[in-house]
Amino acid sequence: MKVKNRHEAGQAIPEVAFAAPVGTPAGLEVISLAELRARARARGTDLGAPQRPGFHHVLTLTSGRLRQRVDFTEYVLDPGAWLWVRPGQVLQWGDLAAAEGILVVFERAFPDAATVEAARVDDPHARVLRAPAGEDAEALRLAAAHLEHEFRTLGRLPLDAHLAVLRRLLDVLILRVAHLEAPGGPVGEPGKTFLRFREAVERDFARTRRVDDYAAALGYSTRTLSRATLDAVGVGAKEFIDRRVVLEAKRLLAHTDLAAARIAAQLGFSSATNFAKYFHQRAGLAPIAFREAVRGRADGVRGI
Repeated sequence: MKVKNRHEAGQAIPEVAFAAPVGTPAGLEVISLAELRARARARGTDLGAPQRPGFHHVLTLTSGRLRQRVDFTEYVLDPGAWLWVRPGQVLQWGDLAAAEGILVVFERAFPDAATVEAARVDDPHARVLRAPAGEDAEALRLAAAHLEHEFRTLGRLPLDAHLAVLRRLLDVLILRVAHLEAPGGPVGEPGKTFLRFREAVERDFARTRRVDDYAAALGYSTRTLSRATLDAVGVGAKEFIDRRVVLEAKRLLAHTDLAAARIAAQLGFSSATNFAKYFHQRAGLAPIAFREAVRGRADGVRGI
């Protein structure tokens, strides 16, 4: 993996491009956290610095505990949990000193096309953290172990056969991770009401933050939208909208040099003051303070 330096273009958080190590298949790498630590030390990489990988990260722990930040939200991993970071999301590694595990990184083009669809690989709203139990946990442990074993045995099969085996083993792993049960029940397809609302929010969050506007546009009551959103993602409709606005604000503050007033206008606020108040209430920091905090470590990224 290597970094594209985008600072000159106003990209404050470096973008990380996939680069297969010499002697390994293009598009996929399986690495232990011990190897990741050693690589970071050798290259002088600050893994805690924010970065935007252009490829998928699927991570599980075998021991210890790890706190990871994905799109500025902290997730706590314990052994057996699985974290999936998608391309374009902001990743900040936690302290790896007391954690061991396996990291699988892959480009979108590596899995089978049917798997990409069935596992919802391109879904930017998919859950980041999953915690399987029982037979699900054991099946995933075996899938990861088999994938790691095959990745490390390049040369025992013809290259085409080796790539085919790796592709199918990765398919198994990500399909199982994608369809793990959520806490309190199985994962189902989000309801039509929520999907329509989510699509509308993604399209119009910079135009309106009012649930009433979405309800009127979609032909639902505000109560119906809130119930559908609560059932799908565990928060009400207004909170869902606000979270999307704040995430976009954080991305703009972190990735660009736009002034807060320009960001406020881009997100549909009447003034920079209103934007600053809104952001502070939901993020706990003033916009510029957030930018300074996030950028404080961004220059430490050199790639891994």
